[in-house]
Amino acid sequence: MNKIKEILKISSIPVVLASMCCLSPVILVLLGVSTVSFASSLADTFYGDYKWIFRGVGLLALLGSLYLYLSRKKGICTIDEAKRRRNEIINYVAITLIVGVLGYIFFLYVVVHYIGVWLNLW
Repeated sequence: MNKIKEILKISSIPVVLASMCCLSPVILVLLGVSTVSFASSLADTFYGDYKWIFRGVGLLALLGSLYLYLSRKKGICTIDEAKRRRNEIINYVAITLIVGVLGYIFFLYVVVHYIGVWLNLW
């Protein structure tokens, strides 16, 4: 149970960063800064033209948070230590990547989508 919490802590912020292509227009409407029509066109532009940039930023943030976790919490700071604990590192990378991708899919295509439908953005 503790490892699940750790994996969710590692992947939660990168998932939100990767979803900002569609989450930022929703936030603008909820804050009252934008109209629904402008937010809808902004969401179309972000998701249509820049979605791979947002996904890349999310992936880099995921790798960065994984690196910080392994180096600070797990104490894997040297190459020799990494060689000794290679299987643990591979497992953390694989599980974190899977959780990150599934979290991105769920957050973007379920949570943000239904909030956008509720706000009449799409």
